[in-house]
Amino acid sequence: MGASVQPSAANGRRRGRRRSRARPMAEINVTPFVDVMLVLLIIFMVAAPLMTVGVPVELPKTAAGALPGDEEEPLTVTMTAGGEIQIQTTPVAPDELIAKLRAIAAERSSDQVFLRADGAIPYEAVMQVMGALNAGGFSSVGLVTDVGGPSLDGRAVDDTGQ
Repeated sequence: MGASVQPSAANGRRRGRRRSRARPMAEINVTPFVDVMLVLLIIFMVAAPLMTVGVPVELPKTAAGALPGDEEEPLTVTMTAGGEIQIQTTPVAPDELIAKLRAIAAERSSDQVFLRADGAIPYEAVMQVMGALNAGGFSSVGLVTDVGGPSLDGRAVDDTGQ
């Protein structure tokens, strides 16, 4: 049995023919796409909490869950601890509240409004504003609270409302 001799690579020849152009790559590189999507996700996670109405109010804590959202930006009426009433972020005098609410209701398709009232405000004052909301044309009033408060059956409630 003899040993076979292979031609050495030192002579500069290669086996087979060399193609004159490279073949196109048929695979999609998804790494840049994933990088862009992760950056956008982080941007939206940081920006979303900043889009809420920025009136400082100490909301009462309850065991109620959140209401479903609408397509239209929700109208928010805020009652601060100092007794000031605001529609979105615009201060409104109590005697002008019903007239402004009627003007707003004429322009909106939804009759839903969210009432944010400080926990230190008397119940009577909150009910008077709710009556003004009803007189202004808003029949669906949602009371905004913080989650995590006590429930009536004595069970602890977590952040999901359960």
